[in-house]
Amino acid sequence: MTTSFTSIAPQLEAQAIELPSWAFGNSGTRFKVFGTPGTPRTIQEKLADAAKVNELTALAPKVALHIPWDKVDDYQALRGVAADLGVELGTVNSNTFQNDDYKFGSLTHTDSAIRQQAIDHHFECIDVMDATGSQDLKIWLADGTNYPGQGDLRGRQDRLADSLEQIYARLGDDQRMVLEYKFFEPAFYHTDVPDWGTSYAQVTALGDKAMVCLDTGHHAPGTNIEFIVMQLLRLGKLGSFDFNSRFYADDDLIVGAADPFQLFRILYEVNRGRGFDADSPVAFMLDQCHNVEDKIPGQIRSVLNVQEMTARVLLVDTVALTAAQNAGDVLGANSILMDAFYTDVRPDLAAWRESRGLPADPMAAYAASGYQQEIAAARVGGQQASWGA
Repeated sequence: MTTSFTSIAPQLEAQAIELPSWAFGNSGTRFKVFGTPGTPRTIQEKLADAAKVNELTALAPKVALHIPWDKVDDYQALRGVAADLGVELGTVNSNTFQNDDYKFGSLTHTDSAIRQQAIDHHFECIDVMDATGSQDLKIWLADGTNYPGQGDLRGRQDRLADSLEQIYARLGDDQRMVLEYKFFEPAFYHTDVPDWGTSYAQVTALGDKAMVCLDTGHHAPGTNIEFIVMQLLRLGKLGSFDFNSRFYADDDLIVGAADPFQLFRILYEVNRGRGFDADSPVAFMLDQCHNVEDKIPGQIRSVLNVQEMTARVLLVDTVALTAAQNAGDVLGANSILMDAFYTDVRPDLAAWRESRGLPADPMAAYAASGYQQEIAAARVGGQQASWGA
């Protein structure tokens, strides 16, 4: 392999992965949400925990908000709290899946009053963006149906297009909308934005400030996710990632846990499509639930997994790979990719972190810091953050 770790270090230095505020709260399954000592009770405590991840890794300078879960009276003040902790407020995520009025849809509902309620919620999210300096409004819809004939599939797409158009018109010049897709759950017969093609069709009709958000867990088994990544980058419409892992469905597990090679293949296409470039429109974010593991080390492990796999991708000998591909050397081309994937970059990354004043092993540094014990002792009483709070 001709590429050296020293040559890729400058690219790694610029890597940034946004953390989701909700990943620091309690979560679980539809059967049980588990509480843990030290879980944040407020968005300010979530920011403090996120800042600890960034302190130890230098990989997580932004924190995504979820409205109304992270709603406060003064977003300018919250922005100041984040700045004091050394992080920024990032993507604003809307919520149209926990209101009784949205039982049969939100932006796609047949009742114009309910649709307007959902649109107004997104207007509120844009107001939050104005106050926090956020660039992205992320929309994920639970809208869909459970039974054939329950709804008019075409009519729902028409209503969605109209609703999105109104929200899009409210965006500022430096703001974007990213539309996420998910092929099932909580709707089981059909979901209104089930795949990248539907998201692409909707955002393309809106304009340049509308992009597709790709959640790595939102695909049917066997889907070639890296092909979708390639295509959206090729079309200039990949706006953001939500990184997580799945074994069966939308499991929201630590990124790289289920299939590290898949993460490698995805990030290879990101690099091939110049998604790591300084002027790239792609925002990288985690979207995970830490059901049984401690939240902060779970986030540290996640961003390190992305960093490690990015390093392996950057070590691919692209000149040799292109030559092998052009020569029809099937096994030779495959072995070049596999050589990079199997390279153990951890010793080089550890030494590089130390050269930048970071701990060689952020996981061990966190365990030794006493922070987990501090927050467990300090955060007693009140209501721990969880789904819906």
